Amino acid sequence: MPRDGAAERGAVVIGAGIGGLSAAAALAAQGVPVTVLERAATPGGKMREVTAGGAALDAGPTVFTMRWIFDGLFEEAGARLDDHLRLLPVDRLARHGWTDGSRFDLYADPDRAAAAVADFAGPAEARRYLAFRDRARRIYSTLEGPFIADQRPNTLDLIRRVGLSRLGALFETTPFQTMAKALAASFEDRRLRQLFGRYATYCGSSPYAAPATLMLVAHVELAGVWLVEGGMHRVARAVEALAKANGAAFRYGAHVEAIETEGGRVSAVRLAGGERVPADFVVANADAGALGAGLFGPEAAAAVPKVARRDRSISAMVWSARAETRGFPLTRHTVFFDEGDYAREFDAIFRSRRTPEAPTVYICAQDRGEDAPDAALGPERLHIHVNAPADGDAAPITDEDIALCRTRTLTLLERCGLTLDLTPDNSVLTTPTGFEALFPGTGGALFGPATHGAFGAFARPGARTRLPGLYLAGGSVHPGAGVPMAAMGGRLAAAAALQDLGRRDRASISRSAPRAISGGTSTPSPTTASAG
Repeated sequence: MPRDGAAERGAVVIGAGIGGLSAAAALAAQGVPVTVLERAATPGGKMREVTAGGAALDAGPTVFTMRWIFDGLFEEAGARLDDHLRLLPVDRLARHGWTDGSRFDLYADPDRAAAAVADFAGPAEARRYLAFRDRARRIYSTLEGPFIADQRPNTLDLIRRVGLSRLGALFETTPFQTMAKALAASFEDRRLRQLFGRYATYCGSSPYAAPATLMLVAHVELAGVWLVEGGMHRVARAVEALAKANGAAFRYGAHVEAIETEGGRVSAVRLAGGERVPADFVVANADAGALGAGLFGPEAAAAVPKVARRDRSISAMVWSARAETRGFPLTRHTVFFDEGDYAREFDAIFRSRRTPEAPTVYICAQDRGEDAPDAALGPERLHIHVNAPADGDAAPITDEDIALCRTRTLTLLERCGLTLDLTPDNSVLTTPTGFEALFPGTGGALFGPATHGAFGAFARPGARTRLPGLYLAGGSVHPGAGVPMAAMGGRLAAAAALQDLGRRDRASISRSAPRAISGGTSTPSPTTASAG
C-alpha cells in the first residue's frame, strides 16, 4: 500500500460528530495514531451551535443522559469527565401542555413523579405509571449489556447473549407489539399515552410503528438527565480535547471525497482537491445512508446497505431564536401537544410525507435552569423543534411550506397559552433541506433509519462492514441515535478495529456488560449502580 506525503499511517476518522470523536478518543487512548477529518469548521456534527438574535445557542441535541458511557470513555483515557464538563442533575424532566389547557410536569424522582401523575390523572394512573416505569427499567436491564453495549447482534446472537434462562425477560421486551399498543394497555389517560409515545421520536420513529421495546427510552431519561454548563456543544469540545490529549490530530475544513482501497481493503481517503491520507483503517462517522448512496466512492457504497427514502427517520423544522415569550410558563424542556388524534401527526410524516397540521412542538428554553419563573425573562434563547418528513433531497421545502408550518406552529402554541415573537431578525430556521445540505445523503433524516417493526433495531449496520478496514460509527448505526448511543457506537467501532488488529483481547465494554467486545469501560451503568 503506497504512502503519500509524510502522513503517519494509522486510523483516519471521517467526521467529528460525537460518534467520530468518541472513536478517536478511544483509539488514541490505546496508542493508535489518529487523524480526524471534518468538513465543517468545528466539532460536534448535529451537536452544533448557531447564532440567532446575537446569541449563540444549541441547535441540536438538548438532553444529556447515560453519563456512564462518557464516564467510561474518559476513564479509559486516564481522565475524569467531571474535570472536563460541569454537569447539573435535573429533577424536572419536562413540562407538558395541551391545547385543552391541561399541564403536567414529569419528574425523575419516582415518588414525586407518581404524585404528579396522581394529581394530573388520578391515583389509578399513578399506580399504572409506576408499573410502566418498572417495566421500562426491566426492558433496559435486559438489553443494556447484550445489545446496547455490544456489537450488533442478529436475533439468534441476542438470544445467546441474554441466555436461555432469561428468555422470559427477552420476551417481555415485546418487539412484536407497537409502542402505541403497549401504552394503550399501560395507561387509560390519552395524554399520558401521548407523552410517553413521544419517546419513540427520540429515535426518529413513530410510536404507531416502533416496537414497544423502545419504552426503554423512558427508563434512560428517568434514570438521569443533566444540564451541561455552557451548552451541549461543550460535550463535543470535551471529547475533542480528550482525543487531542492522547495524540489525535484534527483537520477541519477537510472534505473527504472518497475512501480508497488496495488489495481488497481500505488504504487511504482522498480529499477534495486530490490529497490522499493513507490509513490502516477508517472509521466513518457519516450517515450510513450517505455511504450507501455512493458519496464516498463505489467501494464504500458496496460495503453498507442502502437506506430507502421510506425507511428514513424523522427530520425537523428547527427555529433557533432569541425571542420574548408570554403566557405559558416555560421550563428548560417543554412539550406542547394537540389534544386531537396523535396518530395523524405520524401519518402525515411517514405516509403523506408532509408537515403535520397540528404538530407537536418541543421548546428548549436554554436560559432557564431547574426553576421556571412565571414572569417573562425578556428575550431568551429558544430551540423550537417540529417534526417533519426527511425529504430534503427529493422534495425541497418551499417558502410556502415554511410559512404554513410557522403559522401552524405558532397557532398550536397560542392554543396552549404561549405567545412568542418569532421573526427573521431574531431566529434562524433549519429545514429538512438545510439538514440535507449539512448532512448529505440523508434527506435531512436526523436519526438514520427509523426503528419500525419488530426487527427495526437489527436493520442498522454494525461497526464492521463488508469492506475490510472500514468501520462505522454514529447515530445511523448500531446501537442507535442520540448523543450517548452515538458515543457508544464510536466506542464499539474503535473496539472492533482494535480487536481486528489484534491489539487487545479483553472482551468487555463495561463491568455491567461482560459479553461486550473489547474497548470498553470499567464504569458501572445506571442499571448496575441504581435501578432507579
